[in-house]
Amino acid sequence: MTSTTSSSPSAPLPGGGPAPHRRDVVVLGSTGSVGTQALELARRHPDRYRVVGLTAGGSNPDLFEQQVAEFAPAYSGLGEEASVEAAGLAADVVLNAITGAVGLRPTLAALEAGSTLALANKESLIIGGPLVVGAAAPGQIVPVDSEHSAVAQCLRGGRAEEVRRLVLTASGGPFRGRTRAELADVTPAEALQHPTWAMGPVITVNSATLVNKGLEVIEAHLLFGLPFERIDVVVHPTSVVHSMVEFVDGSTLVQASPPTMMIPIALGLSWPDRVPDAAPSVDWSRPETWEFHPLDDEAFPAVDLARRAGTAGSTAPAVYNAANEVCVEEFLAGRLPFVDIVPTVASVLGRHDVPSIEPLTVDAVLDADAWARETARALLGSASA
Repeated sequence: MTSTTSSSPSAPLPGGGPAPHRRDVVVLGSTGSVGTQALELARRHPDRYRVVGLTAGGSNPDLFEQQVAEFAPAYSGLGEEASVEAAGLAADVVLNAITGAVGLRPTLAALEAGSTLALANKESLIIGGPLVVGAAAPGQIVPVDSEHSAVAQCLRGGRAEEVRRLVLTASGGPFRGRTRAELADVTPAEALQHPTWAMGPVITVNSATLVNKGLEVIEAHLLFGLPFERIDVVVHPTSVVHSMVEFVDGSTLVQASPPTMMIPIALGLSWPDRVPDAAPSVDWSRPETWEFHPLDDEAFPAVDLARRAGTAGSTAPAVYNAANEVCVEEFLAGRLPFVDIVPTVASVLGRHDVPSIEPLTVDAVLDADAWARETARALLGSASA
């Protein structure tokens, strides 16, 4: 169960609860979807958050300049090295909202600095695996993925030994219900039309292939310490139930809210405290139907492949992630059919000799990442091979 100990409360609020401790926050990946929403929270709650560090990859420099001008952080910069430096600042919370494997070193820097790590960059945990888990103090990592935030919230309802299994929900993406044959000719434009979430292109395609759900299964295993056979995935088209925890007595706790990232972001920045009115709640005065369907592993084999990569451990998850990123680039460029994304990732994994490294090192992870990208490009005959 992920949790952190909140700082000592200050003067009481009129309602009788403690006043929130104002937290110094570093936002890595500030111009992306999660980063901009985090800054919206900081803008709405200056009594709770003081932004002391901002970094971004550099794809939107104009927006970054506006953010720096507005929040006047003590540190700001563009690029991976800037993110590593910012993550090492003395801060209460570091929100890692970077996309991709480049988030690994900033994740480790934040953990080394002793800050609470609000983790939206799932790739750093997945590819770093025991390296990241071993660097974290108990409760130091607070998940920002909506599914894992939901699990963390549900786990407040019971003890660790009472948990039978975790159930992650998946919307099913834009191609839910299609057979593998019916996926043969889908286009990038179709794959980018997610039915319930507005996200960047890579994660949106990952949601369409369910690679993203495979990554989240590995993430759940690392965050909550349950074996893969006790982590299930079900398809829930409306994305109102974000995940569930089933306990040994047959009880299941669910976390439900409209599909928004504001709640998990707010919890990531303030855990274990909740931020009033972080986002609208479900309107229970309106009819609401919750549907759950089994995952079609034949049409969408990405989750099963992720389980195999996660079970192999070591550098295998890094290879899974890196090969997929190359395949998504090729698909978006119109050079790779949608149905060939996951089989190509499987081919790269099949060529990878998982090393017996104790302990896992950053260099080994990054070397595996580079090897997987090169191997995927070679398999695809890409011009960038």
